[in-house]
Amino acid sequence: MRQSKIDIKHNVREHMVALLNARLADAIDLRTHLYQAHWNIKGPNFIALHKMLDEMGGVIENQIDETAERITALSGTAMGTAAVVSQSSSLPKYPTDAQAAETHLRALQASFSAYGKAAREGIDQADEAGDKDTADLFTQSSREIDKFLWFIEAHLEPGK
Repeated sequence: MRQSKIDIKHNVREHMVALLNARLADAIDLRTHLYQAHWNIKGPNFIALHKMLDEMGGVIENQIDETAERITALSGTAMGTAAVVSQSSSLPKYPTDAQAAETHLRALQASFSAYGKAAREGIDQADEAGDKDTADLFTQSSREIDKFLWFIEAHLEPGK
């Protein structure tokens, strides 16, 4: 980590950078899940789902950027290469053979659920470390992810 006059202890910054990089890997992976679905989804609600996934992707792009910028503000290095993401993401693997809308939506449901859970764990860890700004970043992310999970689940049949 580079030197900084930021008034957050070095050990806290190291912990937050590691935590943020873990979520950065997840966010980049989630973005690729959305691309996979956006490009390949098929079914009677295609255009509505295509547009919804496009909108979600834009929000995730912003989350990626905000997370990477927070890492560098804490004097760390944002780790966002494809190789790092493939080794570091905690999200479930996305089924690349999916075509039917329901298959994509179920896969996205699992991905968004896992990402939201990790974001909420990040809120607690950042709060315990005394980094309210990082906790706030995770809170905003969690709120958006929960909304998108709701949107995805609204397209699925209840009880399945």
